[in-house]
Amino acid sequence: MQASYHDHEGHSHHGHGPAQGVPDSTRALAWALGITLAFAAVEAVGGLVAGSLALLADAAHMVMDAGALGLALFAAWMVRRPAAGGRTYGWYRVEILAALVNGALLLAVTAGIVIEAVRRLMSPVPIRTDVMLAVASAGFLANLAAAAVLHRSRGESLNVKGAYLHVLSDLAGSVAAVLAALIIRATGWTPADPLLSIVLSLLLLVSAGRLLWQAVDVLLEAAPKHVDMARLEAELAAVPGVERVHDLHVWTVSSGFVAMSGHAVVPDLARQEGALLEITSRVKGFGISHVTVQLERGGDCAGCAAP
Repeated sequence: MQASYHDHEGHSHHGHGPAQGVPDSTRALAWALGITLAFAAVEAVGGLVAGSLALLADAAHMVMDAGALGLALFAAWMVRRPAAGGRTYGWYRVEILAALVNGALLLAVTAGIVIEAVRRLMSPVPIRTDVMLAVASAGFLANLAAAAVLHRSRGESLNVKGAYLHVLSDLAGSVAAVLAALIIRATGWTPADPLLSIVLSLLLLVSAGRLLWQAVDVLLEAAPKHVDMARLEAELAAVPGVERVHDLHVWTVSSGFVAMSGHAVVPDLARQEGALLEITSRVKGFGISHVTVQLERGGDCAGCAAP
């Protein structure tokens, strides 16, 4: 006997029809993309006028981040498309792929900043600090606005989180440029610029690594961190009428969409319906929204020993 329970709590996608309950962060992403693209052009011009490699590098950084924001925006749109063909879960996993790409881009950008900083330490260049300070200060305000736009939506998905981290990396770059301009203007010590860039890049490295790890965990269908598998199995095995539980699997389809499948041995046929209701009730407490449970009487438990 097989029975299934679906309690999507914000996900109405059952392998047919559009994903109606996906959080709408597309507007925030679109605003952040517009701000980033506009100010990348301003920084490029300012970098050429000031002769500042820091501003030119940050402009290139912002162009790359604009590409990442565009990817995140595309993924947010794709998630809302209806399922088609054999994609029974629709396009939910697109946001995880976007988060993976964004994490990889963050690592690449961080490596590029460090390499450029080392080069500038070895071969310092003269900088017009007045122009650098003005453009960097304006860049800080622009990146702060983009970060504020995405701040509320940052926890909705790994995709939006990746985009938010890109904007934070731009914000950190602007802070480094402002501080470097102030130090160079006051002391004439040009190594301040590359050294501050390296320190901030190391902080970004931690965030990028964490984002990549989370995306890989989802793609490998690891159990979510908030689900204690041992406790879940014990809770289900303790349901009245349940003799044992096996083949229990919990995975994340997409951010906030956790699924579970499992087998429960209920020898007494009369108690199976009540056991199923209790199992589905207990599973809800673990934040699992899509559940499939197969009930067995014991003799048909051929797969009990399967991994």
